[in-house]
Amino acid sequence: MKILLIHQAFAALDEPGGTRHHELARFFAERGHEVVVITSPINYMTGAAQSSEKAERMKIGAGEVVIRRVPVYGAFHRSFVHRTLSFISFMFTSLWYALRVKEVSVVWGTSPPIFQVITAWLVAKLKRNPLLLEVRDLWPAFAIQVGVLKNPILIAASEWLERFLLRQADLVVVNSPGFTAHVRERGAKRVEVVPNGSDPSLFASNDNSNEFRRKHGLEDKFVVLYAGAHGLSNDLDQVLAAAEELRLIPEIAFVLVGDGKEKPRLQQEALRRDLTNVQFLPPVAKTEMATVLGAADVCLAILKPIPLYGTVFPNKVFDYMAAGKAVLLAIPGVIQEVVEKNQAGMAVPPGDPHALAQAVLSLCQDRALVAEMGKNGRKAIEDRFHRQKLAADFLALFEELGSRQG
Repeated sequence: MKILLIHQAFAALDEPGGTRHHELARFFAERGHEVVVITSPINYMTGAAQSSEKAERMKIGAGEVVIRRVPVYGAFHRSFVHRTLSFISFMFTSLWYALRVKEVSVVWGTSPPIFQVITAWLVAKLKRNPLLLEVRDLWPAFAIQVGVLKNPILIAASEWLERFLLRQADLVVVNSPGFTAHVRERGAKRVEVVPNGSDPSLFASNDNSNEFRRKHGLEDKFVVLYAGAHGLSNDLDQVLAAAEELRLIPEIAFVLVGDGKEKPRLQQEALRRDLTNVQFLPPVAKTEMATVLGAADVCLAILKPIPLYGTVFPNKVFDYMAAGKAVLLAIPGVIQEVVEKNQAGMAVPPGDPHALAQAVLSLCQDRALVAEMGKNGRKAIEDRFHRQKLAADFLALFEELGSRQG
């Protein structure tokens, strides 16, 4: 079976960013399938460009993963307008290259951004292939609640497009149970849940974590680490406010690893407040993440206090758990239920820097509890959220659609 994935923000294991799709593609290839990925040469987190001259081919088991990086408008991080232009340019260039892929069994569209799903739909329509639409984010609903999307005409057009594409998909797969009602209400014919998870083997070795601590002056510190995007939704201003409240406790350090358009402003704000207990570090590839997470005592996941964010299953939370780290969570809803049910961390209300600071202080004073939470989280990944098991569930859905095509 040949699966065609159209995904502008695809990140390989040696790149910064979310690598879920690369891990899934490798699993599918190990089972004898071919996965062709049409993606951008621009890393969505760093803005760094890679060569797009020829396809990257990886033979894995009896199958293969082929990554084709197509030309796009490169000013991804400059502003919302430039980001939209990048999305639109990828929509056209990915269509051109995707139509040249032969003998496709299933077309895999993933959102956000929703523009690339237009390409997936067109390719599936023209090639007469089944379309699997993966919903990883409730766009445009999140953009509307955050305030990024305000124009009534654009809102109406975006909501129409969302409903249209959900109705066109042969199968809609969501990565959080919190998304199911939303997509069904907007016309999805069939919905399956394949939740986010993680692969504990990626975090099996953290031998260099002590060196990481020494390099960044974190010896003898209680390290609260955030890894991921520094964007509008991530509410990292609350982290700075919590750090300011704890600035007189020298053993507590906040480390923010990643990139995004808010990062320069956040760095300036930390300087303005003279927050010597906060460090900003560049993003790292997934292959280096075991070292980074291994250097943490507690790992933080945080989003703005927006009701719809209670529906999300953030990938980073599962990676934190897989690394055996206690989770400090400022996100309510379905992910809080996972963390609390498995006793894998502590939850605080989003948008409350004082509650966040008090939780950090409480965890700092109870290292035995922190260690126990980390063990509990790792066990939950191994038992219920192992990427290999979830990938097998996902592959079964592709094979079902592919058999129809056959």
